[in-house]
Amino acid sequence: MIDDKLFAMFFNASPRKDWNTAKMLDAAKAGAEEAGAVAELVNLYDFAFPGCKSCFACKLKNARTDGVCAIRDALRPVLERARRADVLVLGSPIYFSYPTGVYRAFLERLAFPVYSYHYENGKPLVCRDKVIETANIFTMNCPEDMMKEIGYPTLLESNTQTLEVVFGASETLYACNTYQFADYSRYDMTLFTEEEKRAHRDAHFPADLTAARALGKRLVGKAQTHIASI
Repeated sequence: MIDDKLFAMFFNASPRKDWNTAKMLDAAKAGAEEAGAVAELVNLYDFAFPGCKSCFACKLKNARTDGVCAIRDALRPVLERARRADVLVLGSPIYFSYPTGVYRAFLERLAFPVYSYHYENGKPLVCRDKVIETANIFTMNCPEDMMKEIGYPTLLESNTQTLEVVFGASETLYACNTYQFADYSRYDMTLFTEEEKRAHRDAHFPADLTAARALGKRLVGKAQTHIASI
């Protein structure tokens, strides 16, 4: 929390700051702000950072990391702010069936220090004092029916399951069949046409943005419930 207001962070794991993933995150952030939260958007490609280095400083007995990755690099201040957040939303385009490498590196650095190898009653004793509402927003060129047919939900929602185990709650929002280029005439392709892509964007992407806005608002509402119950 910040000044008695809920704090929501949004992480763009796309190299593009103004395209589909960024627009979905902007909409989710707006929804969180409408619900009364202080919100921040972080473009992860602005930082040079590795994934987990397996130093295991966060797993030592009497560790002092307090749920924040021990690596002291450009990402460390972002992770320290994330440790205070009540809502965390990660967004990534899908490249060859998976989120970006930057997404994965960030997920490791964000989640592993909070996760514990110490289990009781079949659950890890995670390093957090409340449920943190989390979500993934995945955007992709792949149409929705094809996405389901080739098993994307199984692959992608394993990341959402990780967030749920570590932070206590998570969900996934998809934006499919996205419009990829500002000028399709410059690119070599026969798989689809610019006209098809534009028609789908105009018909469906506004609804995707509305769903993202509702997601941000809903997560803040759930986080408020968690805080009230403490």
